[in-house]
Formats: sequence, structure tokens, C-alpha cells
Amino acid sequence: MKNYDVAIVGGGLLGSAFAWGLAHRGLRTVVFDEGDNAIRTARGNFGLVWVQGKGLGMPEYARWSIDSSLLWSEFAERLHHETGIDVSYSRRGGFDLCLDEDEFNSQQELLETLRAEALEQKYEYEVVEYAQLKKEIPLVGKISGATYCPHDGHCNPLRLLRALHKGYLDNAGVYQPHSRITGLRVLKHGGFELLTDNGKAVAMAEKVIVAAGHGSAELGAQVGLDMPIFPDQGQVLVTEKVAPILEYPTNYARQTDDGSFLLGSSSKDVGYSLETDSPTLSEITRRCIKAFPKLESLRVQRSWAALRVMTQDGFPVYQQSESHPGAFSFACHSGVTLASGHALIVAQWVEAGTIPAEFQVFHPRRFHV
Repeated sequence: MKNYDVAIVGGGLLGSAFAWGLAHRGLRTVVFDEGDNAIRTARGNFGLVWVQGKGLGMPEYARWSIDSSLLWSEFAERLHHETGIDVSYSRRGGFDLCLDEDEFNSQQELLETLRAEALEQKYEYEVVEYAQLKKEIPLVGKISGATYCPHDGHCNPLRLLRALHKGYLDNAGVYQPHSRITGLRVLKHGGFELLTDNGKAVAMAEKVIVAAGHGSAELGAQVGLDMPIFPDQGQVLVTEKVAPILEYPTNYARQTDDGSFLLGSSSKDVGYSLETDSPTLSEITRRCIKAFPKLESLRVQRSWAALRVMTQDGFPVYQQSESHPGAFSFACHSGVTLASGHALIVAQWVEAGTIPAEFQVFHPRRFHV
């Protein structure tokens, strides 16, 4: 049985970002990935690197989203240089489209509150009236307006996941697919054993990261980690491929690097169901066509549902076990936006063995005050 510096449970966008960062820092790491039977949030991700509208009531999250966005160009370039995989990251800014006056007014109030709450970092956005919006996005229909944030962008999330895996393996990382970890045993002299379904120990590690998405709560509880998360279903449609006609990502639709359109989004409490339903898909289509009438002529190729990892307030949960300080857990629904921060910064926290004080705001104790 091999011994590692860090074992990561979860091979999705979070776990892979941590693994990539730790391997690049020279640590001996192993990733245990349940496999394609797991509920993979990464497969249903919309691919936005998005700052706009995030952090109401928690300015630290707004700042963290901006910081991660600022790291993304460097991050994407490193992945491309090291792996040859272009994650198709584009940062032209993004538009949050408002279909009617109520949406337009609410969005402006939200962003103004976020700007007022901002700590030392400036919260940048612009209000874009319809006439100007039509010049920037000729495809847009007759809507009330939009807000624009220069920090927003998008990428190909599946290529991102592939690049993280390749970069990790190229730096001596060990990847164990089809390996469901169900137990964490604390060792007497420090460190942990990782156990499979039959109770067999498959690895030892000085530190462990629980980043198993919806499987994190049960596993984390074994080492004193509280993971108050629940599934939030989102449904997405994808159209046929067409020539580039939409340069900017938006909250309703974006055109991917291969020419197809992704249409979203939705939010439903349906437990762990991955079933799509006609009313939700129809509502997504209605809103997207109102925003971009020309999309009505495109054929829908497929649709799917995915489950976000959500918390009660929508903000991340970052935690280090008080009873077993070598154990960490991380969960969030912004795995693409925060991937750069997770890979380039959070990996340093794990190596150092502590989460910095300014990020303690993400501890789940906030739910028990």
C-alpha cells in the first residue's frame, strides 16, 4: 500500500484543480475518482468564468471570484503550454441580459449593492441601455437592457477537465479511476488510510482532501468535517453548430468554440434526479429566444440535466478539520470560475497545512450562528 503526501477524493473540476496544483508543487499525490457513474457536475457545467452578480452579502466571495478571474489568463496559457490542450478561454467581458424593466432595475440594484459592499477591491460593471447593447450584440432582440462586467468570460469545461487531468499525470500524479472511497481511517501516528466499499485500505496519506461533490458530506463527517450541501438541478440545451455570431457570453446563452449554442439556465429542487422535463426546457427556450430571436431557427441537438453542489447561502464551503487538521474539504458551485484559484492558490494552503484567516468566512460555522 503506497503512502502519499496528499490524497484527493474526487476527480471532478475541484479535485482535479487541487491535484494539478499540488503535483506542480512537487507533492506526492493520488486522486481517487469514482468514475462515470458518479454525479459529475463538470459534465453539465455552462462553462462561464463569471464574476457579475456574485457575492451579495459576502464581499469576500465577490473578491475571491474577481481574483480567480484575474488568474484565468495565466492559468489557461499554462495548461495549453504544458498539455497542448486549448481550453478555449475567452475574456471579452460578459453581459447579463435583462428581458424586462423589472429585471433591469433589479440587476442594477444588485450590482450597486455589491459595489457598496466591496472591500478594498473595486467592483466593476456598466449599465448598458438597449441602443448600445444592440451595437455590441447585433443578435440581441428587443429587451430592456443589460449590465456588463469586464471580468467575465467563458471556456470549454470538458477540455478544462481533460487538461487538468493530463497536466496532473504529466507531473507524476497518480490517478485511480473507478475507485469509490467510502471510509477515512485516522492513523494513530498521524495521517489517514483510505478505504473502499469492502473496507480494504488502498492508500495512506499525510493529508486528505474531500472534494467528492455530493458524496462529500458522508465521507467528511468521518474526520470531523461538516458539509452542509444539497443538489440543485440545472438543465441545459445545445443547438446545432453555426458560424460565429455571438462574441460575448451571456447569462442566457453562449456560443461555444465549436459553434454550437448552450442555452440555460434553470434551478430546481428535485433531489438527485438527472431527468429533464419539457416545462423547464420550454421556459429556457422561451427566454433565450426572447433574448436572441434568431436562435429560434436553430435545431436543438440534445439536452441534459446536472446537479450543482449548493449551500444554503450559495457560497462555497472551505474547511479544515479541527479534530484531524490534515483533513480538508471543499465544495462550491463555481468550479470553472474558481478553478484557477483552486489550482494556483488553494493548493498552497493544503501544502502549508492551514486555510488563511481571510478565508475562514467560508467555514460552515456560519450556518450555526
